[in-house]
Amino acid sequence: MESQEICWMSAVDLARAIREKKLSPVEVVRSFLERIEAINPKINAYVTLTADSALAEAKQAEDALMRGRELGPLHGVPVSIKDLVFTKGVRTTMGSKLLEDFVPEDDAVHVARLKEAGAIMLGKTNTPEFGLKMLTDNLIFGITRNPWNLQRSPGGSSGGAAAAVAAGLGPLAAGNDGGGSIRIPSSCCGVFGIKPQLGRVPRYPIFHGAEILTHEGPITRTVEDAALMLDVMAGPHWGDVYSIPAPGVSFAESLQGGVKGLKIAWSPDLGYAEVNPEVREICERAAGEFSRLGAEVEEAHPGFDNPESHHATLFVADHLAVITSFGPVDQIVNEVDPLTATILYVAAEMKAIEYAKAMFARQELAVKMGKFFQIYDLLLTPTLAAPPPPVDVADPADFLKWLPFVVVFNLTGQPAASVPAGWTEDGLPVGLQIVGRPYDEVTVFRAAAAFEQASPWAHRKPPLE
Repeated sequence: MESQEICWMSAVDLARAIREKKLSPVEVVRSFLERIEAINPKINAYVTLTADSALAEAKQAEDALMRGRELGPLHGVPVSIKDLVFTKGVRTTMGSKLLEDFVPEDDAVHVARLKEAGAIMLGKTNTPEFGLKMLTDNLIFGITRNPWNLQRSPGGSSGGAAAAVAAGLGPLAAGNDGGGSIRIPSSCCGVFGIKPQLGRVPRYPIFHGAEILTHEGPITRTVEDAALMLDVMAGPHWGDVYSIPAPGVSFAESLQGGVKGLKIAWSPDLGYAEVNPEVREICERAAGEFSRLGAEVEEAHPGFDNPESHHATLFVADHLAVITSFGPVDQIVNEVDPLTATILYVAAEMKAIEYAKAMFARQELAVKMGKFFQIYDLLLTPTLAAPPPPVDVADPADFLKWLPFVVVFNLTGQPAASVPAGWTEDGLPVGLQIVGRPYDEVTVFRAAAAFEQASPWAHRKPPLE
């Protein structure tokens, strides 16, 4: 099989071909490393490549295969890990010069689980400093570009992860989402990403920050790949007080059944968002597909005001506590990104009562969403309010106009995914957000799989060759 064909296979198909000895893990890893060498300089998705260890692990995987040993569900399948996530013995910078030479002594729990399942890490993907903005650039590694248009951003903060998947530089990517950071780049790059229920994937070890907002999750080209990946990553761990039990069912085995009989709400604006007309049209058309698939779809929204200020209060205060562990604000401000510096100064003026009020608002929002989901099985919205932004957005305040649909579900903690809804006339991806009831990733996956079957996207390739 040709190398290029291997690079566009799904993880499920790669794992099957390896188990059936139609492909070797070494052949697979070499194919991806060759493509990364050719394509990554154009987009800067990977910032640390672990080629030698990946090839060594591939040879071990091949040996295990030939000896007939028990194989994990991801045996020999390549994966990338976001540079915010701890990786044992591999530099993990958080996109910050404050941690430019940091090498963890342990893997994050979900990284260890991926490896135990047989996945082979190709390297670390780019992220903005501490994951603090929706563009992906930093003072160490520079700008990551969108594979569909190099003058556009892949989004953030898992921008390197999504760009790598979209460009065929790996079928699986581990990202995280504290304010849309899986769903934003998935929308921008035309791939699938899911923010699972808060705590579904444990976060340990970590640099503390946004613990009540951040979710670990997969970014992939297909829904089935993400479901299989989440099966491996999910489950409680003593190192994360917010972690929750595994659901007792396999996500990968729960994709069938469609959406017939479900009651689904579609909201083009959640009652407060300004949405690009082309984005709204694409997402409205995608929402209509669920009706054609047998669901009862009606326009409705939960009826809350824009919660961005509550999210911002919690997010920036938590990060102030993290970043100032490296020293006082005045001492470190010249070593960080200008946006990080602004956040530090703003957060330093915050009072405890503001944080407490934001926590109260979070609870009220969760209750309102809970009541809404007593009526509806799912909520559909655009993922972003506009197409992918330029790579050089100058004013950080401009970011907010893209984000009215994502941060609310970090506050409530419930599962939310982004599926490719379509492409604009100038070839930019647009995502549709599928939001589920608390703890109900299964229905989100089922709906995403039904939509993928009706409106497939994985065959589309960005113009990078």
